This record gives sequence, C-alpha cells and structure tokens, in this order.
Amino acid sequence: MEDPVADGKLVELMYKVIDAKTKSVLTEVEFPIGYVHGVNEILAPQVTAEIEGKLPGDVIEVPIDCNTIFGPRDDSLVITDHLENVPKEYHQVGTSILMESASGATKTFHVTRIDDTSITIDGNNPLSGREVIFRLDILTVRDATDEEIANGGPIAAEPDLTDIVGDQKVKPIN
Repeated sequence: MEDPVADGKLVELMYKVIDAKTKSVLTEVEFPIGYVHGVNEILAPQVTAEIEGKLPGDVIEVPIDCNTIFGPRDDSLVITDHLENVPKEYHQVGTSILMESASGATKTFHVTRIDDTSITIDGNNPLSGREVIFRLDILTVRDATDEEIANGGPIAAEPDLTDIVGDQKVKPIN
C-alpha cells in the first residue's frame, strides 16, 4: 500500500498557479519540488493542509483567495516614471528592484510595463487581489531519511547528464 502524505514524509510534486477568472497559468514549476511534510513549509498553509492524506498520483486543485495571503492590491504601490529617471539595468519587464523608504524600510518592486517614454513598477505581490487555483500533481510520498528531515527536503543527487553528453566522461569544474 502506498503511503499518504503525513508529517515526516518526503513529498515531491509539480504545481501550477492558475488565475481563477481567466484560467491562464500564472506560474508553474518546471521540475518537481520536494519537501518534508510537517518540517518545511514551501507552500501556503491552505495548500499544505489540502495535501495531507493524499497519495502519489493524486491531482488536486486548491482555490485560494490571495487577499488572505498577500492582502488586497494597493494602487499607491504602483509608480510610473519617465524612462530616463530609472537606471538602464532596470529597463526590462520582470526585473526586481529593492527600494528603501526614508525610514529605512525595504520593499521589492517589479517592473511591470515599459514603453518608449515611461516605466511602471509595482510593489504589490503579483498575486495580490487575485483568486487563483493551485493545481498540484503529487508524484512521490515516502518516509524521509534523517538527513532529509534535518535538511527539510531531498538531498540532491548528482545530475544525470546522459541525454546531454552521451557516454562521454564529464569532469566537474572546480
């Protein structure tokens, strides 16, 4: 019998975050992520709670109102400025900018729009104000080793480069 997800189990899964209104995929992992359930919180608590008791092969969808996690969107955190007022290294959509207030508090903003004359940065979490669905594919559930429990997740193995280099011997660069 397969083990269900429970404390002390190593869980590997894939996930997508889907906008509940548009059904568009907002983000997804390209490779399985692993964690030790009950030891390492890598997902929102609402998502982790829904995984409890699930088995390898299960696919679950967890609706999340991101206002409960990140709060509502705050339009005062959206700033548009002339492009020449912003250093060139920030002239790419998706770039993160760490900003500091006069009181020394820091906040990360993201470049969300650029045109010929202006740039827009946004200090809201990209999921603020959205309703999303976490779609999780549970791949593996097994007892975690003591080392994995101490680490909070799987211990990385040497990568398999066979598909890339064939039978050639590969020597790591130190």
